[in-house]
Amino acid sequence: MRRGVNLGNALEAPYEGAWGVVLKEEYFRLIREAGFDTVRIPIRWSAHAQASPPYAIDERFFRRVDWAIDQALRHGLVVVINIHHYDELMSDPEGHRPRFLALWEQIARRYADRPPTLLFELLNEPHARLTAPVWNKLAIEALQILRRTNPTRWVIVGPADWNHVRSLPSLELPAEDRAILVTFHYYEPFQFTHQGASWVSGSTAWLGTRWEGREEEKRAIAQDLDYAVHWARAQNRPLFLGEFGAYSRADLASRVRWTAFVARQAEARGIPWCYWEFCSGFGIYDPRAQRWREELLLALIPPP
Repeated sequence: MRRGVNLGNALEAPYEGAWGVVLKEEYFRLIREAGFDTVRIPIRWSAHAQASPPYAIDERFFRRVDWAIDQALRHGLVVVINIHHYDELMSDPEGHRPRFLALWEQIARRYADRPPTLLFELLNEPHARLTAPVWNKLAIEALQILRRTNPTRWVIVGPADWNHVRSLPSLELPAEDRAILVTFHYYEPFQFTHQGASWVSGSTAWLGTRWEGREEEKRAIAQDLDYAVHWARAQNRPLFLGEFGAYSRADLASRVRWTAFVARQAEARGIPWCYWEFCSGFGIYDPRAQRWREELLLALIPPP
């Protein structure tokens, strides 16, 4: 894993296509040919499983995820699947604890025989009532379930508070489990990366915010990534920058500068990254024109 892209707004939507993205086989080919080696596929399993025991996942949806995993592996890509947008778990962690664990028991059992280039990510951006102490306990329970059927598979786990880089010290992991990749997400400065985002209250006031690449701007990002590296070295844990990106309401020149700087800084520190995302509001690919947004693609994967 070095350079990846999130196939966002597809399987983590309320249903595939609700947010304008339906996965296609050609996307996996294009991603591989462009020079990426990893795809992260966010998945809203909670929208496709029973609400009461045994919390069975819909077989038709499972087959759709099977297909996506198969496409990634067939094109030589490392593939990460997660539990994404489980909003009910965030607001009622204890009430949804049995269902969350049952989802992972089913997912882990179904994919136990897949190659090691399939990685599991426990949960995207725990937040709200899923505080650090609550999340740490639940994550360990989920890991115990996963290890029954997938004893050596790499599992990705991030901290509470939206996987924020400065929340890494709140994450507690079982010392004996060394097949864990610690993820964090990076969207700083937030008023730049999320200006005009409809899901962020007050973000229209940030429209016009630029990222010029001034020394103080660069220093802030470098310090955040150094913070992550310092923590990871102390814990002897590898890192994964699972999401970073700037929304399309920002000016393109600033987006290109910011994206290139974050990617190069992560690479300089040996941190594999996964850009958010392929073909929607942050996208590097234009699905209507069926072409890459070249400036952003080159920011991520510059010529050799």
